[in-house]
Amino acid sequence: MDEKPKSIWKKSWTGWRGLLLSWLGLLIATLIIFWLILFASGTRFTSDELKLWAALSLFGTIIIFLMIFIRWLFRWQNFKRFLFGYACFVTLIALFYAEEDWRGKHDWEKFKREWEAKGEKFDFKDFVPTPVADDQNFAFSPVWIAEEKFLFQNRIECAKAWYGDQIDSEAISKLFSLMPVSVSGLVGTNNWWLYHLPNPPEVSTDWATSQFTDLKLWQSYYRNLESTNPSANIPIAPQPQSPAQDVLLALSKFDPAIGELQKDSALPYSRFPIQYDGMPAAILLPHLAAEKRYAVVLQLRAIAELQNGQSEKALDDVKLTLRLADASRAEPFLISHLVRYAILHLSLQPIYEGLAGHKWSDAQLADLDSELAKLNFFTDYEFTVRGERALCLANIEFLQHPHDVDFKRPRLYFLAPFLSLIQMLEYFSDDGENSAINFQTWALSIGPSGWLDQNKICVAQFETKWYLPIVDDNTKIISPVKARAADNAVHSEIEHRTPENVLETLLMPSFGDTAEKSAYAQSSVNLARTAIALERYRLTNGNYPDSLDALTPQFIAQVPHDVIGGQPLHYRLTNDGQFILYSVGWNGRDDGGVVVLKNKSPADESSSSMDMDQGDWVWRYPAR
Repeated sequence: MDEKPKSIWKKSWTGWRGLLLSWLGLLIATLIIFWLILFASGTRFTSDELKLWAALSLFGTIIIFLMIFIRWLFRWQNFKRFLFGYACFVTLIALFYAEEDWRGKHDWEKFKREWEAKGEKFDFKDFVPTPVADDQNFAFSPVWIAEEKFLFQNRIECAKAWYGDQIDSEAISKLFSLMPVSVSGLVGTNNWWLYHLPNPPEVSTDWATSQFTDLKLWQSYYRNLESTNPSANIPIAPQPQSPAQDVLLALSKFDPAIGELQKDSALPYSRFPIQYDGMPAAILLPHLAAEKRYAVVLQLRAIAELQNGQSEKALDDVKLTLRLADASRAEPFLISHLVRYAILHLSLQPIYEGLAGHKWSDAQLADLDSELAKLNFFTDYEFTVRGERALCLANIEFLQHPHDVDFKRPRLYFLAPFLSLIQMLEYFSDDGENSAINFQTWALSIGPSGWLDQNKICVAQFETKWYLPIVDDNTKIISPVKARAADNAVHSEIEHRTPENVLETLLMPSFGDTAEKSAYAQSSVNLARTAIALERYRLTNGNYPDSLDALTPQFIAQVPHDVIGGQPLHYRLTNDGQFILYSVGWNGRDDGGVVVLKNKSPADESSSSMDMDQGDWVWRYPAR
């Protein structure tokens, strides 16, 4: 009689089959025990430990299954089954990718058509500043060229990519030895980092907390450099002068560079030669740090000039600082505008100290008001959101259609099972959010291109729906309520992240904080302009008015309103003949003109700074 074939489970496990199955069983048993111990103990292993376990597990599993699979595949009938199954699998995958690619492209094109009809723009090229002639361009001042030559002195090709052979001109060489221009970089050489300069004085200078600049600290700092760092080659008088005179003498080292900037600031345009081509995420913005350093020098110099009775020179330095704040206004990058905010606040300190000390003339005050009136951070905020939106989209499109072969997305589908196991193991060695992001970005990297289109929709839709409405340029109002709602929507997106929206939270900046900084910048401008009008009224009438209504139209065309809520700015006189002028601040509540402080050092109240989230935004002078 024919015997029935024995079940595979009844066959003797001998030879190669027994060896392989024994190893497989041992591996599975080891992994099970490992994970049971892991879950039972609650232990969270380090990433390196888990990656080692993953590598050992993967290596053993791959070897065993390859040996079994190759043995099985050598039979012709099995090989035909494999080819058929593989063809079906590849067809299904191809159909899935084709459908997802079509869906993503269709949805993105539909979204673009709808919003472009409403006037929105999504192409990054639409936000790239128009080139201007070099001789009309403030960004082509020899000072900036010398700064870039200094910054890239070890990679001179980077400087030439911006300014070409101009970096080797005689004019640049004369300025090059002064670089970098900085209040703490007075060393007379480009190798300033080699001299281990002492830290500059930790001066808490902030008009928002009614603080003045103590020039005595800077005087001591500069005079001590002569003995501690003689290589600084800093101009110092043989005997101490007034603090203002000693500070101005020390900073006079930079007079040639600042004088050149003063001259070139009259040029009508400013467009730095940023390389907008290529990978968007790799665009360099080296000029921003230099702008900030010059603004710090100009702030200190203007304050010293005011204390030295040179208000006209101080006015020129303040106006140059405001020109620096405007130099990068056309750039579609958030960081450019954050630097602009910082430079603005640097420019307001000498204005504040000059007003408190009654050091500005009426003509100078009118000039300052004219300069501040040009600033509109409502328009700039909307431009920044749209520019960053286009930049995010350009980064995603670069992933879809890279110009450089080195950045092409991998299509290593055959590694998917092994990479999935690694991602699962990393979950236990990292916090859940980062592990989820890693897994989602990995899935996106090997997924259909249509998923990238879906990410573009998420980015464009979110910034258009949530972040743009925070600011109303028509009414000149910024809404903290809408900013908080947008931030809450971001957190909600993070909780439901998928490969179709993961880039939204990875590439898109938080514009809730930016809106607050924009509100504070515009509010600061409005407070400063109103304070200037109040000082002009005092110069004419001998005292401050009872109401802001008395300022128009003689001293200001229209008193600015509070950017938070749109109500009039709060104003009242104090018993010492001064005044309190304030906005309700980001909390939207009238706290009576109270400034809430946050201490950088609990032991030192002088190191306190204003808490922008709490209390009011106040312009007031120290009590007499």
